[in-house]
Amino acid sequence: MPDRPEHRLLLVHAHPDDETIGQGATMAKYVAEGRGVTLVTCTAGEMGEILVPELAHLAADQEDTLGEHRRGEIANAMAELGVTDHRWLGGFGTYRDSGMAWHPDGHAIGDPEVIAKHPNAFWNADLTEAADRLVPVIREVQPQVLVTYDQFGGYGHPDHIQAHRVAMYAAQLAAVPSYRLDLGEPWEIAKIYWGAMSESRMRQGLRMLREAGDTTSFEGMDPDGPLPPFVTADENLAAGVDATDYVDRKMAALRAYPTQVTTDGPFFALSNNVGATAWGLEFYRIAKGELGPLGEDGLETDLFAGL
Repeated sequence: MPDRPEHRLLLVHAHPDDETIGQGATMAKYVAEGRGVTLVTCTAGEMGEILVPELAHLAADQEDTLGEHRRGEIANAMAELGVTDHRWLGGFGTYRDSGMAWHPDGHAIGDPEVIAKHPNAFWNADLTEAADRLVPVIREVQPQVLVTYDQFGGYGHPDHIQAHRVAMYAAQLAAVPSYRLDLGEPWEIAKIYWGAMSESRMRQGLRMLREAGDTTSFEGMDPDGPLPPFVTADENLAAGVDATDYVDRKMAALRAYPTQVTTDGPFFALSNNVGATAWGLEFYRIAKGELGPLGEDGLETDLFAGL
């Protein structure tokens, strides 16, 4: 393709809003720099908690139309970030949100009732079948960089774990010269990253929140105590993309998800108290590929470094 951007990033996420929370600033930065950004969302988040009382009727146990509503929310969010290439894995409605419950140990698990009731719950997906729906996207877009979750999906959500599995497997299959040539010409992704949150910066942010008198944001998290599994020890980080100039776009994209994110919630509280770096500096672990040149803090400053 003559108009194909030189640098191309593919992100694979489970539900609408996951992408903005994790990499919204990076996405906005790369779009502004003329790089290709493609987002694949695996489900419409039909089981999400609805934070707007007047929209409670959309819930799964009522009209069950939240997924269609969130379809509009993610379109608005992508407009705020400038992303024009957004796709649903297998097409909208192919896979359904698997729901979530909390394990006594404090991490997320699947909702057994949802998983049993809905055969198309993403957790029920056949891995090869789901990966085969991502392979043609990889071969068409030909990204040099893929971003998805770690093997635990950050905090244990089954759809995050499944998105990780599908993305990692599809990346392997897409590169095999003899695999399913009906899905396009083989393409190997040079670098794969897992989204991460810096432990030191999370502790700093929590400390500033508590010092400002905010005891409800990220409730139960102690700046000096154990942190949830989605927080990554700094020594395991590989890249930190400074997109603080684009944090306003990220926050605007978060506001595009009123059913899921409140402006007085923890994301905005952290941003208000810590500043743009709270959500404008986004971190990554490398899962495949060679690190490029490193910045002063020992991390890559660009996911395309070295390519």
